[in-house]
Amino acid sequence: MKKLVGILMMAATVAAAQSPVDSRQQAVVFRSVNVIPMDAERVLENQDVVARDGKILAMGPSGKVAYEKSAFVVEARGKYLIPGLAEMHAHIPPNDNVAAQKEVLLLFALNGVTTVRGMLGHPTHLTLRDQVNRGEVLGPHIYTSGPSFNGLSVKTPEYGEKMVRDQKQLGYDFLKLHPGLTLANFNAIVKTANEVGITYGGHVSSAVGVWRAIDANYSTIDHLDGFIEGMVPGIEAMTDQEIGFFGLFVGKKADLSQLPRLVEGLREHRVWVVPTQALAERWIAADKSPEELRAAPEMKYMDPKTLDAWTENKKRQMAVPGYNAEEVGKYIELRRRIIKACNDGGVGLLLGSDAPQVFNVPGYSVHHELRYLVQAGLTPYQALKTGTVNVAAFYNQSATSGTVAEGKVSNLVLLNGNPLKDIASTQSIEGVMLGSQWLQRAYLDAELKRLEKGK
Repeated sequence: MKKLVGILMMAATVAAAQSPVDSRQQAVVFRSVNVIPMDAERVLENQDVVARDGKILAMGPSGKVAYEKSAFVVEARGKYLIPGLAEMHAHIPPNDNVAAQKEVLLLFALNGVTTVRGMLGHPTHLTLRDQVNRGEVLGPHIYTSGPSFNGLSVKTPEYGEKMVRDQKQLGYDFLKLHPGLTLANFNAIVKTANEVGITYGGHVSSAVGVWRAIDANYSTIDHLDGFIEGMVPGIEAMTDQEIGFFGLFVGKKADLSQLPRLVEGLREHRVWVVPTQALAERWIAADKSPEELRAAPEMKYMDPKTLDAWTENKKRQMAVPGYNAEEVGKYIELRRRIIKACNDGGVGLLLGSDAPQVFNVPGYSVHHELRYLVQAGLTPYQALKTGTVNVAAFYNQSATSGTVAEGKVSNLVLLNGNPLKDIASTQSIEGVMLGSQWLQRAYLDAELKRLEKGK
């Protein structure tokens, strides 16, 4: 009988560890944890952090902070607590497959992503956003665009104006701009968006160009789209095939004396930049084969048919006429130089990896992006800012989020190592605090196992 009771108690303990802990019911305390508050490049050692009802209730030296006896205590000595990360170029499936949408959101959350900006919107995303906010769906906070503005969806200035007004009325957070817009249609979209009070960002159409995009006060330019092209003399006379994907074939022609002017324009017009360097490093670059990328552990969370499509997509990219591995390597280095120049020049950078996209798995690719930012010359602290402090500033929410401090939203990630010393430590997650929900490692493991699809 005693043995049976012991087995039942053990089973109950395991079940509890595999369920979120709701801080609306009991406080969650991180005891003796090292806090990286992100208000400066520093570590506050041996702290107790109390989370309650979705906020950080108290924080201070361990043993000096009072909390209720019924609190759920996380023994966190030797571990590191950082703010939750953001994926500022995400793709929630733009269709009616709500189950697939929830899986993508969950993959983000299980990897420490507590905010996503959906870059290809759909009406179901509005409902999903509200369900997350009400706590009915477990996932990161969502900001979503509507369906994209592009050369196919916007045929006339008048229709562009109508799309802007319709999306504003429906409640989308911003407008997503895609390639193919004529200058006249772009100008109509911008004029109407400013009139109704909705921001816009994303791609830079070739007919618009980066200099007009900057003057139009994009909220964000993603992928460094148009940056290289904007520094190439005579770009107007070149075809899209000659220019290549995001300026792939014209990087060697770029007049880098224009880079300071580009950085100055972005800074003065307060245009934020989402580099999505992971897209270039994993889709365009030649240093890893499609087969090698497909063999990565996180690919087991993607459908085999999706992996087939990604594999063929990368193969096609590498087979495009004019593709040369050595030149592509120089192109990747040029992108890194631009990222470093933006950071050094005071341009706001935001963390985003374009997931799910070619070999960028939701949640996992954010950590790759952090590594690529460090490879571009940012310090680990500067890289972390792009997904925490900078995101809060972008949304004018610095008073409530982006750092670890009393009164801030309790979007937190508990790590097993110090990311200020090694950015790869962001991948060693012990648990995630998603607002009011504490997701323990056992819960993360169980949910990840459930989401496996095979490779």
